Amino acid sequence: MIEIAKYVRAESLQQAYELNQKKSNAVIGGMLWLKMQRRRVNTAIDLSDLGLNTIEETPEEYRIGAMVTLRQLEQHAGLNELTGGAVRESVRDIVGVQFRNLATVGGSLFGRFGFSDVLTLFMAIGAEVELYQRGIVPVEKFAQMPRERDILVRVIVPKTRQNTVYLSQRNTRTDFPVLTCCVSKTDTEIRCCIGARPMKAVCLRDEKEILQAGITPETAQIFADYIKEHVETGSNLRGSREYRRILAGVLTKRAVLKIAENTGEGERCR
Repeated sequence: MIEIAKYVRAESLQQAYELNQKKSNAVIGGMLWLKMQRRRVNTAIDLSDLGLNTIEETPEEYRIGAMVTLRQLEQHAGLNELTGGAVRESVRDIVGVQFRNLATVGGSLFGRFGFSDVLTLFMAIGAEVELYQRGIVPVEKFAQMPRERDILVRVIVPKTRQNTVYLSQRNTRTDFPVLTCCVSKTDTEIRCCIGARPMKAVCLRDEKEILQAGITPETAQIFADYIKEHVETGSNLRGSREYRRILAGVLTKRAVLKIAENTGEGERCR
């Protein structure tokens, strides 16, 4: 059980950042995973008063505050229209509505958990995180960075024209995923992000231009085999390394064929 000696509602990001430099302090976010830890927190830092609980839209991007809940993501019409419902699909099996009403985007991303559906999604759609001290960093790069005592301010999703499909395999609904897969096709590239490996998500690209000439059942299978061969997986109580490799290929093929269907290439896949 967590013990908190002092609670502070930060009045500014600068104050939150300064408080967070002490290792004994912690930003609490939605406090769903933090409360399950056995640790003593000297000062719990709450960002609730900093106006980070909204999703702002500009002509070029969506700006998602760190205190936005997963439920807000799930129900946001603009983000779901942009991603073809992939945002909603990525969070709908995370525990339950009550949980998603509390879990925050900032907490879900900053932890860079191996099981994070949200990390897989944002990496695939080319999102960036805005950190108070370091500035704007692509999610793909952020996932590989060492942990620092910075403050995640918001997530930036560009309004890039893309077709995105999110899939996951779970042993039971609302459980942690065995594997996650998000494929996103833009005018310039195809990104395939695999998460819950059980390590944090990674992004692979169609470097051999397998799908360059179009998506057919044959090219979808070749690309799926490529992902299966190149993605690193591991074992835990939810699945073995080899099982996850097989899943990576299966989910990738399904996602690619779904993209073909969405973009009108589906006729070639019948």
